Amino acid sequence: MADKYSKMGQEIFANIGGPENVQSMYHCMTRLRINIRDKAKINEAGLKKIDGVLGVVNGDSLEVVVGPGVNTKVAQAMVDSVGVKENEEFPTKVATKSSYAEEKSAVQEKAAQVHAEHKAKLKQTWWRRALGHISAIFIPLIPAFIGAGLISGVAGILRNMMAAKMLPVSWTLGVTVLGIIANGLFSFLNVFVGMNTAKEFGATPGLGGILGGIVLLPGLVAPTTIPNIFDGKPLAAGQGGIIGVLLAVWLMSYVEKFFHKHVWESVDILVTPFLTVLIMGLFTIFFVMPLAGWISNSLVGAINWVLAVGGPFAGFILGLFFLPMVMLGLHQILTPIHLAMIQKLGFTPLLPILAMAGAGQVGAAIALWVRCRKNKQLTKLIKGALPVGILGVGEPLIYGVTLPLGRPFITACVGGGIGGAVIGCFSHVGAIAIGASGWAMIPLIANNMWWAYCLGLLAAYAGGFVATYFFGTPKDAMLAKNEDGTDVIERRAAEKQADNLNMPN
Repeated sequence: MADKYSKMGQEIFANIGGPENVQSMYHCMTRLRINIRDKAKINEAGLKKIDGVLGVVNGDSLEVVVGPGVNTKVAQAMVDSVGVKENEEFPTKVATKSSYAEEKSAVQEKAAQVHAEHKAKLKQTWWRRALGHISAIFIPLIPAFIGAGLISGVAGILRNMMAAKMLPVSWTLGVTVLGIIANGLFSFLNVFVGMNTAKEFGATPGLGGILGGIVLLPGLVAPTTIPNIFDGKPLAAGQGGIIGVLLAVWLMSYVEKFFHKHVWESVDILVTPFLTVLIMGLFTIFFVMPLAGWISNSLVGAINWVLAVGGPFAGFILGLFFLPMVMLGLHQILTPIHLAMIQKLGFTPLLPILAMAGAGQVGAAIALWVRCRKNKQLTKLIKGALPVGILGVGEPLIYGVTLPLGRPFITACVGGGIGGAVIGCFSHVGAIAIGASGWAMIPLIANNMWWAYCLGLLAAYAGGFVATYFFGTPKDAMLAKNEDGTDVIERRAAEKQADNLNMPN
Protein backbone atom coordinates (compact mmCIF):
# COMPACT_ATOMS: atom_id res chain seq x y z
CA MET A 1 0.00 0.00 0.00
CA ALA A 2 2.93 2.33 0.71
CA ASP A 3 3.97 2.11 -2.98
CA LYS A 4 0.51 3.31 -3.98
CA TYR A 5 0.79 6.46 -1.90
CA SER A 6 4.40 7.08 -2.94
CA LYS A 7 3.42 6.77 -6.60
CA MET A 8 0.55 9.18 -6.10
CA GLY A 9 2.87 11.66 -4.39
CA GLN A 10 5.42 11.45 -7.20
CA GLU A 11 2.68 12.02 -9.78
CA ILE A 12 1.57 15.12 -7.86
CA PHE A 13 5.17 16.36 -7.76
CA ALA A 14 5.46 15.77 -11.50
CA ASN A 15 2.48 18.04 -12.19
CA ILE A 16 3.56 20.90 -9.94
CA GLY A 17 7.11 21.34 -11.22
CA GLY A 18 8.80 18.84 -8.92
CA PRO A 19 9.56 19.07 -5.20
CA GLU A 20 11.98 21.93 -5.86
CA ASN A 21 8.94 24.05 -6.78
CA VAL A 22 7.33 23.41 -3.38
CA GLN A 23 7.86 25.94 -0.59
CA SER A 24 6.16 23.81 2.07
CA MET A 25 3.15 21.52 2.46
CA TYR A 26 0.88 19.96 5.04
CA HIS A 27 -2.39 18.01 5.12
CA CYS A 28 -5.77 18.88 6.60
CA MET A 29 -8.84 16.63 6.92
CA THR A 30 -9.18 15.78 3.23
CA ARG A 31 -6.63 17.88 1.33
CA LEU A 32 -2.93 18.37 0.66
CA ARG A 33 -2.19 22.07 1.06
CA ILE A 34 0.92 22.94 -0.95
CA ASN A 35 2.65 26.32 -1.04
CA ILE A 36 4.10 26.71 -4.54
CA ARG A 37 7.13 28.77 -5.51
CA ASP A 38 6.26 29.26 -9.20
CA LYS A 39 2.57 28.78 -9.96
CA ALA A 40 3.18 28.86 -13.71
CA LYS A 41 4.60 25.33 -13.39
CA ILE A 42 1.34 23.84 -12.12
CA ASN A 43 -0.39 21.47 -14.52
CA GLU A 44 -3.88 21.61 -13.05
CA ALA A 45 -5.40 19.38 -15.73
CA GLY A 46 -2.72 16.78 -15.11
CA LEU A 47 -3.33 16.86 -11.36
CA LYS A 48 -7.03 16.16 -11.85
CA LYS A 49 -6.24 13.10 -13.99
CA ILE A 50 -4.18 11.42 -11.25
CA ASP A 51 -5.88 8.32 -9.90
CA GLY A 52 -7.08 9.17 -6.40
CA VAL A 53 -7.20 12.96 -6.81
CA LEU A 54 -10.78 14.09 -6.23
CA GLY A 55 -10.35 17.76 -7.00
CA VAL A 56 -7.99 20.74 -7.15
CA VAL A 57 -8.46 24.21 -5.65
CA ASN A 58 -5.81 26.59 -7.00
CA GLY A 59 -5.76 29.64 -4.77
CA ASP A 60 -2.96 31.36 -2.89
CA SER A 61 -1.88 27.84 -1.97
CA LEU A 62 -2.57 24.72 -4.03
CA GLU A 63 -5.14 22.38 -2.45
CA VAL A 64 -5.25 18.82 -3.79
CA VAL A 65 -8.30 16.92 -2.52
CA VAL A 66 -7.55 13.22 -2.02
CA GLY A 67 -9.94 12.29 0.81
CA PRO A 68 -9.55 11.45 4.50
CA GLY A 69 -6.90 8.90 5.44
CA VAL A 70 -5.31 9.00 2.00
CA ASN A 71 -4.15 12.60 2.55
CA THR A 72 -2.10 11.65 5.61
CA LYS A 73 -0.28 8.83 3.84
CA VAL A 74 0.36 10.74 0.61
CA ALA A 75 1.62 13.80 2.48
CA GLN A 76 3.97 11.65 4.54
CA ALA A 77 5.27 9.89 1.44
CA MET A 78 5.89 13.23 -0.28
CA VAL A 79 7.80 14.86 2.57
CA ASP A 80 9.74 11.64 3.25
CA SER A 81 10.93 11.54 -0.36
CA VAL A 82 12.38 15.02 0.09
CA GLY A 83 13.72 14.56 3.62
CA VAL A 84 11.69 17.23 5.41
CA LYS A 85 8.65 17.31 7.69
CA GLU A 86 5.23 18.78 7.06
CA ASN A 87 5.21 22.61 7.26
CA GLU A 88 9.01 22.65 6.90
CA GLU A 89 10.57 24.51 3.98
CA PHE A 90 11.55 22.39 0.99
CA PRO A 91 15.08 22.82 -0.41
CA THR A 92 15.34 24.51 -3.79
CA LYS A 93 17.34 21.63 -5.22
CA VAL A 94 16.03 18.18 -4.31
CA ALA A 95 17.78 14.90 -5.05
CA THR A 96 15.14 12.16 -5.23
CA LYS A 97 14.95 8.73 -6.77
CA SER A 98 12.51 9.95 -9.40
CA SER A 99 13.70 12.19 -12.20
CA TYR A 100 11.50 15.05 -13.37
CA ALA A 101 13.42 15.77 -16.57
CA GLU A 102 10.82 14.09 -18.76
CA GLU A 103 8.03 16.14 -17.21
CA LYS A 104 9.92 19.43 -17.47
CA SER A 105 9.15 20.17 -21.10
CA ALA A 106 5.48 19.26 -20.67
CA VAL A 107 5.21 21.50 -17.66
CA GLN A 108 6.84 24.39 -19.50
CA GLU A 109 4.42 24.00 -22.38
CA LYS A 110 1.51 23.95 -19.99
CA ALA A 111 2.85 27.04 -18.25
CA ALA A 112 2.30 29.17 -21.34
CA GLN A 113 -1.33 28.04 -21.53
CA VAL A 114 -2.24 28.63 -17.90
CA HIS A 115 -0.15 31.76 -17.25
CA ALA A 116 -3.01 34.13 -18.10
CA GLU A 117 -5.39 32.16 -15.88
CA HIS A 118 -3.00 32.25 -12.94
CA LYS A 119 -2.38 35.96 -13.47
CA ALA A 120 -6.12 36.63 -13.21
CA LYS A 121 -6.34 34.54 -10.06
CA LEU A 122 -3.44 36.39 -8.47
CA LYS A 123 -5.53 39.57 -8.51
CA GLN A 124 -7.41 38.01 -5.58
CA THR A 125 -4.21 37.08 -3.78
CA TRP A 126 -4.95 39.22 -0.70
CA TRP A 127 -8.22 37.35 -0.15
CA ARG A 128 -6.75 33.95 -0.90
CA ARG A 129 -3.78 34.73 1.30
CA ALA A 130 -6.08 35.60 4.21
CA LEU A 131 -7.92 32.30 3.79
CA GLY A 132 -4.62 30.46 3.62
CA HIS A 133 -3.48 32.02 6.89
CA ILE A 134 -6.73 31.13 8.63
CA SER A 135 -6.49 27.57 7.37
CA ALA A 136 -2.91 27.19 8.57
CA ILE A 137 -3.81 28.55 12.02
CA PHE A 138 -6.88 26.43 12.71
CA ILE A 139 -6.43 23.22 10.70
CA PRO A 140 -3.74 21.87 13.08
CA LEU A 141 -6.27 22.32 15.89
CA ILE A 142 -9.09 20.39 14.18
CA PRO A 143 -8.15 17.00 15.74
CA ALA A 144 -8.13 18.75 19.12
CA PHE A 145 -11.54 20.30 18.43
CA ILE A 146 -12.97 16.92 17.46
CA GLY A 147 -11.45 15.02 20.40
CA ALA A 148 -12.23 17.58 23.10
CA GLY A 149 -15.60 18.44 21.55
CA LEU A 150 -16.84 14.85 21.49
CA ILE A 151 -15.64 14.29 25.07
CA SER A 152 -17.47 17.46 26.11
CA GLY A 153 -20.58 16.26 24.27
CA VAL A 154 -20.50 12.86 25.99
CA ALA A 155 -20.06 14.59 29.35
CA GLY A 156 -23.09 16.78 28.58
CA ILE A 157 -25.22 13.76 27.68
CA LEU A 158 -24.23 11.97 30.89
CA ARG A 159 -24.92 15.13 32.90
CA ASN A 160 -28.42 15.35 31.40
CA MET A 161 -29.04 11.68 32.16
CA MET A 162 -28.03 12.28 35.78
CA ALA A 163 -30.40 15.25 36.01
CA ALA A 164 -33.18 13.03 34.66
CA LYS A 165 -32.38 10.38 37.34
CA MET A 166 -31.34 7.94 34.60
CA LEU A 167 -27.88 7.59 36.14
CA PRO A 168 -26.88 7.47 39.82
CA VAL A 169 -25.12 10.35 41.56
CA SER A 170 -22.00 8.20 41.79
CA TRP A 171 -21.31 9.10 38.15
CA THR A 172 -20.57 12.72 39.16
CA LEU A 173 -16.83 12.20 39.51
CA GLY A 174 -16.53 10.55 36.09
CA VAL A 175 -18.50 13.33 34.40
CA THR A 176 -16.35 15.94 36.15
CA VAL A 177 -13.15 14.27 34.95
CA LEU A 178 -14.47 14.20 31.36
CA GLY A 179 -15.21 17.92 31.64
CA ILE A 180 -11.66 18.61 32.86
CA ILE A 181 -10.21 16.72 29.90
CA ALA A 182 -12.36 18.63 27.41
CA ASN A 183 -11.59 21.99 29.01
CA GLY A 184 -7.88 21.35 28.54
CA LEU A 185 -8.49 22.78 25.06
CA PHE A 186 -11.39 25.17 25.50
CA SER A 187 -10.09 26.96 28.61
CA PHE A 188 -6.79 27.78 26.91
CA LEU A 189 -7.90 27.99 23.29
CA ASN A 190 -6.72 31.60 23.03
CA VAL A 191 -3.19 30.50 23.92
CA PHE A 192 -3.14 27.74 21.29
CA VAL A 193 -4.49 30.11 18.64
CA GLY A 194 -1.97 32.77 19.64
CA MET A 195 0.94 30.34 19.22
CA ASN A 196 -0.30 29.07 15.84
CA THR A 197 -0.92 32.63 14.62
CA ALA A 198 2.59 33.71 15.60
CA LYS A 199 4.07 30.73 13.80
CA GLU A 200 2.03 31.43 10.68
CA PHE A 201 3.16 35.08 10.51
CA GLY A 202 6.81 34.38 11.25
CA ALA A 203 6.82 35.50 14.89
CA THR A 204 7.87 33.64 18.03
CA PRO A 205 5.09 31.16 19.02
CA GLY A 206 5.72 31.66 22.74
CA LEU A 207 5.12 35.41 22.44
CA GLY A 208 1.90 34.76 20.54
CA GLY A 209 0.83 32.43 23.34
CA ILE A 210 1.44 35.19 25.86
CA LEU A 211 -0.87 37.58 24.01
CA GLY A 212 -3.49 34.84 23.83
CA GLY A 213 -3.19 34.44 27.59
CA ILE A 214 -3.34 38.20 28.21
CA VAL A 215 -6.83 38.31 26.67
CA LEU A 216 -7.95 36.08 29.58
CA LEU A 217 -6.78 38.84 32.01
CA PRO A 218 -4.93 36.45 34.35
CA GLY A 219 -4.15 37.87 37.78
CA LEU A 220 -6.95 40.45 37.68
CA VAL A 221 -8.88 40.02 40.94
CA ALA A 222 -12.04 41.86 41.98
CA PRO A 223 -12.69 44.60 42.92
CA THR A 224 -9.86 45.81 40.64
CA THR A 225 -11.05 46.48 37.09
CA ILE A 226 -9.59 47.76 33.83
CA PRO A 227 -11.78 50.31 32.00
CA ASN A 228 -12.83 49.96 28.38
CA ILE A 229 -11.46 53.06 26.64
CA PHE A 230 -14.55 53.25 24.41
CA ASP A 231 -17.38 53.15 26.94
CA GLY A 232 -15.70 53.21 30.36
CA LYS A 233 -17.18 49.86 31.40
CA PRO A 234 -14.87 47.23 32.95
CA LEU A 235 -13.15 44.86 30.53
CA ALA A 236 -14.28 41.25 30.87
CA ALA A 237 -11.85 38.34 30.79
CA GLY A 238 -11.79 36.91 27.28
CA GLN A 239 -13.36 40.02 25.73
CA GLY A 240 -12.68 40.00 22.01
CA GLY A 241 -11.89 36.29 22.15
CA ILE A 242 -10.37 34.60 19.12
CA ILE A 243 -10.82 37.65 16.90
CA GLY A 244 -8.81 39.74 19.35
CA VAL A 245 -6.04 37.16 19.54
CA LEU A 246 -5.76 36.93 15.74
CA LEU A 247 -5.56 40.72 15.42
CA ALA A 248 -3.12 41.20 18.31
CA VAL A 249 -0.68 38.47 17.27
CA TRP A 250 -0.76 39.55 13.62
CA LEU A 251 0.27 43.07 14.68
CA MET A 252 2.81 41.61 17.09
CA SER A 253 4.56 39.82 14.22
CA TYR A 254 5.41 43.21 12.66
CA VAL A 255 6.56 44.68 15.96
CA GLU A 256 8.84 41.72 16.71
CA LYS A 257 10.33 41.76 13.21
CA PHE A 258 10.96 45.51 13.52
CA PHE A 259 12.96 45.05 16.71
CA HIS A 260 14.86 42.07 15.31
CA LYS A 261 15.91 44.29 12.42
CA HIS A 262 16.91 47.37 14.42
CA VAL A 263 18.14 46.08 17.79
CA TRP A 264 21.82 45.17 18.17
CA GLU A 265 22.42 41.45 17.86
CA SER A 266 24.26 41.31 21.19
CA VAL A 267 21.16 42.38 23.13
CA ASP A 268 18.45 41.24 20.72
CA ILE A 269 17.56 38.15 22.79
CA LEU A 270 16.85 40.42 25.78
CA VAL A 271 15.46 43.59 24.28
CA THR A 272 13.19 42.26 21.50
CA PRO A 273 11.01 39.90 23.59
CA PHE A 274 10.79 42.45 26.43
CA LEU A 275 9.70 45.38 24.24
CA THR A 276 7.46 43.24 22.04
CA VAL A 277 5.51 41.76 24.95
CA LEU A 278 5.33 45.08 26.80
CA ILE A 279 4.15 47.16 23.85
CA MET A 280 1.75 44.59 22.43
CA GLY A 281 0.49 43.59 25.90
CA LEU A 282 -0.54 47.17 26.64
CA PHE A 283 -1.94 47.63 23.14
CA THR A 284 -3.92 44.37 23.41
CA ILE A 285 -5.48 45.27 26.78
CA PHE A 286 -6.34 48.89 26.08
CA PHE A 287 -7.15 48.84 22.37
CA VAL A 288 -7.44 45.37 20.80
CA MET A 289 -9.69 43.85 23.47
CA PRO A 290 -12.27 46.71 23.40
CA LEU A 291 -12.23 46.86 19.59
CA ALA A 292 -12.33 43.10 19.03
CA GLY A 293 -15.01 42.80 21.71
CA TRP A 294 -17.19 45.26 19.79
CA ILE A 295 -16.52 43.44 16.50
CA SER A 296 -17.26 40.06 18.08
CA ASN A 297 -20.47 41.24 19.75
CA SER A 298 -21.65 42.91 16.55
CA LEU A 299 -20.87 39.86 14.45
CA VAL A 300 -22.55 37.41 16.81
CA GLY A 301 -25.52 39.73 17.23
CA ALA A 302 -25.90 40.15 13.47
CA ILE A 303 -25.85 36.40 12.82
CA ASN A 304 -28.35 35.76 15.61
CA TRP A 305 -30.59 38.51 14.22
CA VAL A 306 -30.45 37.04 10.71
CA LEU A 307 -31.33 33.57 12.02
CA ALA A 308 -34.10 34.91 14.27
CA VAL A 309 -35.69 37.15 11.64
CA GLY A 310 -34.97 35.03 8.58
CA GLY A 311 -35.86 31.74 10.23
CA PRO A 312 -36.39 28.98 7.64
CA PHE A 313 -35.51 31.32 4.75
CA ALA A 314 -32.14 32.23 6.27
CA GLY A 315 -31.50 28.56 6.99
CA PHE A 316 -32.31 27.65 3.39
CA ILE A 317 -29.93 30.28 1.94
CA LEU A 318 -27.09 29.30 4.28
CA GLY A 319 -27.53 25.58 3.60
CA LEU A 320 -27.86 26.18 -0.14
CA PHE A 321 -24.63 28.11 -0.65
CA PHE A 322 -22.30 26.37 1.79
CA LEU A 323 -21.24 23.60 -0.62
CA PRO A 324 -19.84 26.08 -3.18
CA MET A 325 -17.88 27.67 -0.33
CA VAL A 326 -16.41 24.28 0.60
CA MET A 327 -15.59 23.59 -3.03
CA LEU A 328 -13.64 26.86 -3.26
CA GLY A 329 -12.03 26.46 0.15
CA LEU A 330 -13.79 29.60 1.44
CA HIS A 331 -15.40 27.81 4.38
CA GLN A 332 -12.25 28.28 6.46
CA ILE A 333 -13.13 31.95 6.96
CA LEU A 334 -16.05 30.84 9.14
CA THR A 335 -13.86 29.08 11.73
CA PRO A 336 -13.07 32.24 13.78
CA ILE A 337 -16.76 33.18 13.61
CA HIS A 338 -17.84 29.79 14.99
CA LEU A 339 -15.31 30.04 17.81
CA ALA A 340 -16.35 33.61 18.62
CA MET A 341 -19.97 32.48 18.92
CA ILE A 342 -19.00 29.53 21.12
CA GLN A 343 -17.06 31.85 23.43
CA LYS A 344 -19.93 34.35 23.51
CA LEU A 345 -23.01 32.08 23.59
CA GLY A 346 -21.60 28.70 24.57
CA PHE A 347 -22.51 27.28 21.14
CA THR A 348 -22.55 28.22 17.45
CA PRO A 349 -26.04 28.16 15.87
CA LEU A 350 -24.45 28.57 12.44
CA LEU A 351 -22.64 25.23 12.26
CA PRO A 352 -25.65 22.84 12.42
CA ILE A 353 -27.29 24.72 9.54
CA LEU A 354 -24.15 24.61 7.41
CA ALA A 355 -23.74 20.91 8.19
CA MET A 356 -26.93 20.29 6.23
CA ALA A 357 -24.98 20.91 3.01
CA GLY A 358 -23.12 17.65 3.58
CA ALA A 359 -26.39 15.86 4.30
CA GLY A 360 -27.76 17.08 0.96
CA GLN A 361 -24.73 15.47 -0.68
CA VAL A 362 -25.55 12.16 0.99
CA GLY A 363 -29.13 12.25 -0.24
CA ALA A 364 -28.00 13.08 -3.77
CA ALA A 365 -25.44 10.26 -3.73
CA ILE A 366 -28.05 7.72 -2.62
CA ALA A 367 -30.36 8.84 -5.43
CA LEU A 368 -27.54 8.42 -7.94
CA TRP A 369 -26.79 4.98 -6.52
CA VAL A 370 -30.42 3.95 -7.09
CA ARG A 371 -30.86 5.46 -10.54
CA CYS A 372 -27.37 4.68 -11.87
CA ARG A 373 -26.98 1.19 -10.37
CA LYS A 374 -25.91 -0.20 -13.77
CA ASN A 375 -22.98 2.23 -13.81
CA LYS A 376 -20.51 0.15 -11.81
CA GLN A 377 -17.80 2.80 -11.95
CA LEU A 378 -20.06 5.46 -10.41
CA THR A 379 -21.57 3.17 -7.78
CA LYS A 380 -18.08 2.11 -6.73
CA LEU A 381 -17.17 5.76 -6.14
CA ILE A 382 -20.38 6.34 -4.20
CA LYS A 383 -19.85 3.31 -1.97
CA GLY A 384 -16.37 4.53 -1.14
CA ALA A 385 -17.35 8.14 -0.39
CA LEU A 386 -20.76 7.64 1.26
CA PRO A 387 -19.63 6.39 4.72
CA VAL A 388 -17.40 9.40 5.38
CA GLY A 389 -20.07 11.65 3.89
CA ILE A 390 -22.57 10.42 6.47
CA LEU A 391 -20.01 11.30 9.16
CA GLY A 392 -19.69 14.81 7.79
CA VAL A 393 -16.67 14.70 5.45
CA GLY A 394 -18.33 15.75 2.21
CA GLU A 395 -15.41 16.53 -0.09
CA PRO A 396 -15.02 12.98 -1.51
CA LEU A 397 -18.67 13.12 -2.55
CA ILE A 398 -18.29 16.63 -3.95
CA TYR A 399 -15.21 16.03 -6.05
CA GLY A 400 -15.66 12.34 -6.78
CA VAL A 401 -19.40 12.10 -7.46
CA THR A 402 -21.70 15.13 -7.68
CA LEU A 403 -19.49 17.92 -9.04
CA PRO A 404 -18.14 15.96 -12.04
CA LEU A 405 -21.73 15.13 -13.03
CA GLY A 406 -22.89 18.75 -12.80
CA ARG A 407 -26.60 18.70 -12.02
CA PRO A 408 -26.35 16.46 -8.93
CA PHE A 409 -24.14 19.09 -7.30
CA ILE A 410 -26.92 21.67 -7.70
CA THR A 411 -29.63 19.33 -6.41
CA ALA A 412 -27.40 18.39 -3.48
CA CYS A 413 -27.19 22.11 -2.64
CA VAL A 414 -30.97 22.23 -2.73
CA GLY A 415 -31.10 19.36 -0.25
CA GLY A 416 -28.73 21.24 2.05
CA GLY A 417 -30.98 24.29 1.81
CA ILE A 418 -34.04 22.22 2.77
CA GLY A 419 -32.24 20.81 5.81
CA GLY A 420 -31.10 24.30 6.77
CA ALA A 421 -34.66 25.58 6.49
CA VAL A 422 -35.89 22.86 8.86
CA ILE A 423 -33.27 23.75 11.47
CA GLY A 424 -34.10 27.42 10.95
CA CYS A 425 -37.63 26.68 12.16
CA PHE A 426 -36.25 26.01 15.66
CA SER A 427 -34.31 28.23 18.03
CA HIS A 428 -31.27 27.41 20.16
CA VAL A 429 -29.99 24.64 17.87
CA GLY A 430 -26.23 25.01 18.14
CA ALA A 431 -22.97 23.07 18.42
CA ILE A 432 -20.69 23.41 21.44
CA ALA A 433 -17.56 22.67 19.36
CA ILE A 434 -16.44 22.60 15.75
CA GLY A 435 -14.75 19.90 13.69
CA ALA A 436 -17.38 17.17 13.57
CA SER A 437 -20.36 17.12 11.25
CA GLY A 438 -23.05 14.73 10.02
CA TRP A 439 -24.09 12.16 12.60
CA ALA A 440 -20.86 12.77 14.50
CA MET A 441 -22.19 16.19 15.50
CA ILE A 442 -25.16 14.82 17.45
CA PRO A 443 -23.26 14.64 20.81
CA LEU A 444 -22.17 18.27 20.28
CA ILE A 445 -25.67 19.74 19.94
CA ALA A 446 -26.46 22.10 22.83
CA ASN A 447 -29.66 22.66 24.80
CA ASN A 448 -30.95 19.10 24.25
CA MET A 449 -31.94 20.10 20.72
CA TRP A 450 -30.34 17.03 19.10
CA TRP A 451 -33.75 15.91 17.86
CA ALA A 452 -34.15 19.13 15.82
CA TYR A 453 -30.71 18.58 14.32
CA CYS A 454 -31.67 15.01 13.39
CA LEU A 455 -34.85 16.28 11.74
CA GLY A 456 -32.72 18.62 9.69
CA LEU A 457 -30.42 15.78 8.64
CA LEU A 458 -33.35 13.61 7.54
CA ALA A 459 -34.91 16.54 5.66
CA ALA A 460 -31.62 17.24 3.87
CA TYR A 461 -31.25 13.56 2.97
CA ALA A 462 -34.80 13.48 1.62
CA GLY A 463 -34.46 16.82 -0.19
CA GLY A 464 -31.18 15.85 -1.85
CA PHE A 465 -32.56 12.44 -2.80
CA VAL A 466 -35.84 13.68 -4.31
CA ALA A 467 -34.28 16.63 -6.16
CA THR A 468 -31.54 14.42 -7.62
CA TYR A 469 -33.78 11.44 -8.39
CA PHE A 470 -36.25 13.51 -10.43
CA PHE A 471 -34.19 16.44 -11.71
CA GLY A 472 -30.49 15.87 -11.15
CA THR A 473 -29.55 12.54 -12.70
CA PRO A 474 -27.75 12.88 -16.06
CA LYS A 475 -28.87 10.35 -18.66
CA ASP A 476 -25.33 9.33 -19.58
CA ALA A 477 -24.63 8.49 -15.91
CA MET A 478 -27.39 5.86 -16.04
CA LEU A 479 -25.70 3.94 -18.87
CA ALA A 480 -24.34 0.53 -17.95
CA LYS A 481 -20.59 0.80 -17.39
CA ASN A 482 -17.88 -1.42 -15.99
CA GLU A 483 -15.72 -0.43 -13.04
CA ASP A 484 -13.00 0.79 -15.42
CA GLY A 485 -15.48 3.16 -17.07
CA THR A 486 -15.90 1.26 -20.35
CA ASP A 487 -19.37 0.91 -21.80
CA VAL A 488 -20.87 -2.53 -21.13
CA ILE A 489 -22.74 -2.76 -24.45
CA GLU A 490 -19.70 -1.70 -26.45
CA ARG A 491 -17.46 -4.17 -24.65
CA ARG A 492 -19.96 -7.02 -25.17
CA ALA A 493 -20.17 -6.17 -28.87
CA ALA A 494 -16.40 -6.11 -29.16
CA GLU A 495 -16.10 -9.43 -27.32
CA LYS A 496 -18.77 -11.00 -29.55
CA GLN A 497 -16.99 -9.75 -32.66
CA ALA A 498 -13.71 -11.17 -31.39
CA ASP A 499 -15.38 -14.51 -30.67
CA ASN A 500 -16.80 -14.61 -34.20
CA LEU A 501 -13.39 -13.95 -35.69
CA ASN A 502 -11.86 -16.75 -33.61
CA MET A 503 -14.53 -19.33 -34.54
CA PRO A 504 -13.23 -22.15 -36.79
CA ASN A 505 -14.68 -22.38 -40.30
